[in-house]
Amino acid sequence: MSNITTLKQKMSEAEWQMRVDLAACYRLVDLYGWSDLLATHLSARVPDADDQFLINPFGLMFDEMTASDLIKVEEDGTELSESEYSINPAGFVIHSAVHMARPEVACVMHTHTAAGVSVATQEDGLLLLTQQALAVRAQSNYHDYEGIAFDLAERERLANDLGDNKVLFLRNHGVLTVGNTVAEAFMWMYRTERACRFQLAFQQAGVKAKEIPAETIALTIERNREANSPSGYRPIGVNEWPALLRKLDRENPGYDA
Repeated sequence: MSNITTLKQKMSEAEWQMRVDLAACYRLVDLYGWSDLLATHLSARVPDADDQFLINPFGLMFDEMTASDLIKVEEDGTELSESEYSINPAGFVIHSAVHMARPEVACVMHTHTAAGVSVATQEDGLLLLTQQALAVRAQSNYHDYEGIAFDLAERERLANDLGDNKVLFLRNHGVLTVGNTVAEAFMWMYRTERACRFQLAFQQAGVKAKEIPAETIALTIERNREANSPSGYRPIGVNEWPALLRKLDRENPGYDA
């Protein structure tokens, strides 16, 4: 009997599926060029244990992550999985803050992309100049930089700044997204990354912007909030996730091991 089979027998089918989805998400983050060696982290709530979540071992690259590699950790920091690696302490602070404050959230993602960090560092943040930026602004807020996130006291402030949004710009640091599924968290990161890249491309062009009228901004933000609500036309990620997994199966299979 393989080690993977033995591991699967020790958990529910729901937990194993969450592990598979999260490992796939790690590899997709790397595939899209959003990884930062070992420095960032993604997590997912254990479906049948609300006070536990899965996160990466601090020693594996994102493109080699598998379902069985992920470490199960309790909200007090107790690690429940056997691994030659521990977890990133700053990652624990950030992810536990969200999982404790937002019980409906299944997945939390944090990245340090060039575009995301650049926009998070600008005084005005995400500029409302594109359709993509308006979609993100409808579900986003900002959290001021407090240094490397080792202080457990920061958890409350981080959770308060996130509120009920899907995206949090970590000033001078990076981007955080959340979702009720792994797919939703990934798609919010995808949308945010695209909006940030468009902003940087425009700024590098050095030309005057065609501004969007204030009433159009307000209407578009409200429509985006409605569309992405539970009663909206479709939950974000539902159509995209199967297609993303097919792409990953072609380019970097093995995440389900």
